[in-house]
Formats: sequence, C-alpha cells, structure tokens
Amino acid sequence: MYCFIMEIALLLIIPFLGTLLGSLSVYVIRNGLGERTGKIITGFAAGVMIAASVWSLLIPAIESSSYFMAAVGFIGGIIFLLILDSIVPHIHATAEKAEGRASGLSKTALLMLAVTLHNIPEGMAVGAGAAASEAGQSGFSFASALALSIGIALQNFPEGMIISMPLYKAGKSRGRAFMEGALSGIVEPLGALAAIAFVSSISSLLPLLLSFAAGAMFYVVVEELIPEASEGEHSNMGTVGAALGFALMMILDGIFG
Repeated sequence: MYCFIMEIALLLIIPFLGTLLGSLSVYVIRNGLGERTGKIITGFAAGVMIAASVWSLLIPAIESSSYFMAAVGFIGGIIFLLILDSIVPHIHATAEKAEGRASGLSKTALLMLAVTLHNIPEGMAVGAGAAASEAGQSGFSFASALALSIGIALQNFPEGMIISMPLYKAGKSRGRAFMEGALSGIVEPLGALAAIAFVSSISSLLPLLLSFAAGAMFYVVVEELIPEASEGEHSNMGTVGAALGFALMMILDGIFG
C-alpha cells in the first residue's frame, strides 16, 4: 500500500512540476516569446497530447476491452469537453472574444480558465494511467504511466508560461505572476485523484476511463492547440513542433512501455 501511494504521488507531482518550471520563465524571459517560438511550443504540446491519447490511453483501452468500448469512451470525452467549453467562460490565446457563458472577467482570468480546461483531461489521463498501472491492466505498467506523466509534464511547461508572462506584463510582480501561473496547474492532480477514486469504486470501467481521457485531450488539441499553432505567419513552425512532440512521446512510450 505504501509503495502504491508513493507511485501515485510521483505520477501526480511530475506534471505539476512542468507547470511550475514553465511559470518560472517569468524570471528568465523578459520580452516574451517570439512568434516562431510560440508556434513551435504550441505545436509541440499538441503533438505530445495526440501521441499520449493514442499510445498511452486508446491502445491499452482497446487491448483490455474492445474497439467499441474505446470508441464510446472517446466520444464521451469529446462530449464532456464540448459541454465544459460551452459553459466555462474562457478565451483562446489568439481569440478576440471570450467563449462560454458571458462573463465580466479580465482577459488574463479568461486565459487562466482556458488553461484550466486543458488541465482537466490531462489530470484525468494521469489518474487513469495510475489506476491502470495499479490494476495490472493489459499493456499498461507503472513505466507506461510514468511515460504518460512525463509527456504531460513536457506539454505543461508552455502552459505555465502562457499564464505567468501575461500576468507579469499586466503589472503584477514576478512573484505573483509565478505563483498564479503555478497554481493554474493544481486542477491536474485533483482531476487525477478523482479518476483514481472513480476507478477504485468501479474497476470494470477502467478501459472506458482511459478512452474518455483520450477523447477529452483530443478535443483540446483540435479545438485550441492546432488552430493556435497554425494561425497567421510561421504556421509551418507549429507543424514542426507537433511532429517533434509526437515523435518524442512515441519514443517515451516505447522506452518505458
């Protein structure tokens, strides 16, 4: 039991560290990211999430159940994020108007809510991976869950930057901007714990949860990351970043899985 708790803690801490390190960029980068760099980073995050959805979530779900159940879970994840996307007020990095229900929140607050929407499926994915590892799910081990956790941490890095740097430019101190950027990732471990608790009570639904998390992450990629990476000039840099992120996550899953 103690070993399991330590493994879960490690899997939850690693993604949060990605957000934490990204938020620290407010102390290092003074003039913001260049457009090309921003496109590469956004594309990279998209590539990691697509690869994680396929190798770390969908394939284990299929191997332990069926294509039909994996498809049902995947569509369920899409619908879940579609509902949240229409309810929670937020703004995309390249958007002019807020989405979701009308709100008088500032642009920075709306951007933070957008990152929170990103983090919900990522937290669910980490939790599902941890639960699959503990249950001895077919094709899934602790190393597989660790690869997924590291992949999520890699794409959390730019999300920390996306929050902390605008806050600093808006007039907040570096310390306050860093703190709020780091705290934007706190929803991930909460989502992971909720997923673990859900599977612990109904273990037979684990394949459904794995594919559900995959669908939720896929929604974020197609709805937000790909449009942001491909809009305007230097869209090819977003494609390069996506290819690099996809390849790296594929390699991680191959090494650890």
